[in-house]
This record gives sequence, structure tokens and C-alpha cells, in this order.
Amino acid sequence: MYEPIRTKSVHSTAPSDGYPHRTREEELDIQLAGHLSALLTVTDELALSEPAERIAAQITRLRGAAPVRRTAVGAGDPHVLHRRAHALAGRALVVAASRADTTVAILAAERMDAHAAALDAPRLVGAH
Repeated sequence: MYEPIRTKSVHSTAPSDGYPHRTREEELDIQLAGHLSALLTVTDELALSEPAERIAAQITRLRGAAPVRRTAVGAGDPHVLHRRAHALAGRALVVAASRADTTVAILAAERMDAHAAALDAPRLVGAH
């Protein structure tokens, strides 16, 4: 009644094409390290040394190498930098929760709280 399948299925497993493929966990590690690196850049720009060191330690743990750091502190608008840092910490929190990395999730939540508090603080008139 049915004719046997004579060709290879298009629904087969991944081809063994010789290229290395990353696991989901490896992809999440890369993504998390990227978000933390962006957060580190903004944190360095805000001259927050203690949080920057904690973030750098987590990047080192994830990548196996110390991150490249900014040496000069910019003169960016602190309000804009805190808003950017808050968003980056939120992204890091989502990825950390996805990969069940409690240490980074706690760090990201703390940074979100700190930047939210800085955003809620009254701005000085004439300050940048």
C-alpha cells in the first residue's frame, strides 16, 4: 500500500559538516559575557570602581580571560549613562536567569537597583 522511502529525510539530525557547533549553554555564556562587557564599559565611564571590579570578575569567569578595560573616564551625561547601564544590567539579568547563573543574576539585579536609584535622585540644576 505504501511505497518505501528511497531518499534521505530532510528532517534528519544536524549534518556532520566538520564545523564545530556550540551548545545552548555556550551561546548563553557568550551572550552574557557580551552584556556584562557593555555594562562594564558604562560602569567604568561612571567611575564606579567597586562594581566595575565585580563585573570584570564575572566576565573573566565566563570568558576565561580578563576583559579589556577603558582607561580614560569620559565626560558623558551621568543620567544617560545610568539609564544605559540600567538597561544593560536588565539584559544581563535575563540571560543570567536563562542560564541559571545565580551569581550574575544577583549582581545584575543589584546594578539595576543602583542605577534606578541614581536615576531617581534629583538632578542638580546646570549639572550635566
